[in-house]
Amino acid sequence: MDKQQITDDKTQQNKEKRKTRRRRFRLVILVLFVLSLPGYYCGLTVRNYEVRDARIQGSIRIALVTDLHSCKYGEDQRKLLRAIEEQKPDVILLGGDVIDDVLPTGPAEAFLSGISGKYPIYYVTGNHECWSGKENYLSSMKIIEKYEIKRLAGDCDIVSVNGTTIAIGGIDDPYAAMVESVIWSKELSDVKKEVQEKASADTFAVLLSHRPEAIEAYAKQGFDLVLAGHAHGGQWRIPGLINGMFAPDQGLFPKYAGGRYEKDGTTMIVSRGLARESTILPRFYNPPELVIIDLVGEGK
Repeated sequence: MDKQQITDDKTQQNKEKRKTRRRRFRLVILVLFVLSLPGYYCGLTVRNYEVRDARIQGSIRIALVTDLHSCKYGEDQRKLLRAIEEQKPDVILLGGDVIDDVLPTGPAEAFLSGISGKYPIYYVTGNHECWSGKENYLSSMKIIEKYEIKRLAGDCDIVSVNGTTIAIGGIDDPYAAMVESVIWSKELSDVKKEVQEKASADTFAVLLSHRPEAIEAYAKQGFDLVLAGHAHGGQWRIPGLINGMFAPDQGLFPKYAGGRYEKDGTTMIVSRGLARESTILPRFYNPPELVIIDLVGEGK
């Protein structure tokens, strides 16, 4: 075999190798694409948690709704309202950013109208309501008031359900200082003081706050359960590996992106929220969620 033939054979072999590598690369890309498709699912999910405590004599079911951001869940929010009704909550807690600072308020108001008068409902501000500017912020507060929803801002309410009494307190988002005379740290201490004044020493105390990253401050005040949102689940997740890529005020790989956390006797549950069309990036393996928390006695 002459040198030219050898050279031609090697050239042909190299071409075949390149073709094989390209086919394998395309196959890998196709497999990764197919595997990633479920990650972009953005339908409403329901996530359940159970919190046990000896002070809970009966049972109380709480629906936690955070970070709706005026996003739509069917005509007149029927999908979201139906999901809540199916869970039969005793209390609904709205953990901020229900109303967005950019999107129209109509979808948020449709949701608030749909739950109004059906449950005891409590609300705390999120950063986006505050970012909308003072005039829009005040309009949002009027909407909350219109639907007879109790706003918690450094105070608490005592709720009795199924033979159990709990204290539910709430604090504004720190950005409320942009539109009102609010000192976040003072609100936090005020709500704990009011819990102590209104409830007995063995009353189970729940704190509703928009931000999860302040868990140390919540635990220091001795709250039994903290419910929060704000982190949007870290936007992109890889289940079992990464619980969120980025969250506001926590940065990359946030510690409190969504889920259940424990700190010095305080349990914190963080909702991944309901924001969809309001987000810059699509959610990935991070479907929007309605969070249901069952408070039950230890022996049940």
